Parts: sequence; structure tokens; C-alpha cells
Amino acid sequence: MLEQYPKDVRIVTKEFPLPMHKYARKAAAAALAAGEQGKYWEYHDKLLENYNRLSDQKFIDIAREIGLDVEAFRKSMADPRHQRTITRDIQEGRRAGVTGTPTVFIQGRRLQNRSLPGFRELIEAVLRKEAKAK
Repeated sequence: MLEQYPKDVRIVTKEFPLPMHKYARKAAAAALAAGEQGKYWEYHDKLLENYNRLSDQKFIDIAREIGLDVEAFRKSMADPRHQRTITRDIQEGRRAGVTGTPTVFIQGRRLQNRSLPGFRELIEAVLRKEAKAK
């Protein structure tokens, strides 16, 4: 979708760790810490690949694997502002009706059909509405 609509679409992520997953909140903090070194998405993808093997050591192993400065990563992961960001994102998500992940919104409208045609359909509807409003 980013390639098809390069001027109209951008991705904004929010952290919404589910409480039933022991390492979800730490994983969110780890992704944010990796993002400070410009590798949010790379770290995010590795978390998904390893979702069933997460541990405190695995977070460090992934950081090392993708070439992060591990000491800076450790410090960043422990930074309380990441916990504040995660808490804020959870609160925003709850207010928006989010109950699970992934949940996708396009211009505030919740995407029900998460197939490529579903994305395209909602993006086109939003763009038509915005064009009419101009």
C-alpha cells in the first residue's frame, strides 16, 4: 500500500502489548529502543519470528543479530519514557475500542477486511471523501 499510495499513506504504529503474553510489554519497549537506533521495523520483524521464544536474553540476542549498539539498547529499553509511551498507547487503543492485535485504522476508521483488497477499498473510500471535502 505504501508503494501504491506513496503520497497518501503512512504507517503509524502504537504499542498494545496484550497482558496474557508474559514478554509483550518488554517486547514493546525493546522495539521502541531499537527504533532509537533506526531499526524499529527490523527488530519488530525479528520479534514476530521469535514470538514463542522470547526472553530477556532473546531481546539482547536479537539486538546483537541486527547490529544494534547493545549497551545503548539496554539503557534505552530501561528508559521509563518507553513505559509511559506504551501506557499512553494502550489507553488510546482502549478508547478506540482495540481489544487485540493487530488492529488497523485508516483515518480513524477501523479496517475490518485486512486483505490487500480490503486495505485498497478503505484507502480509496477515504481518499474520495477527502477529495470531496476540498
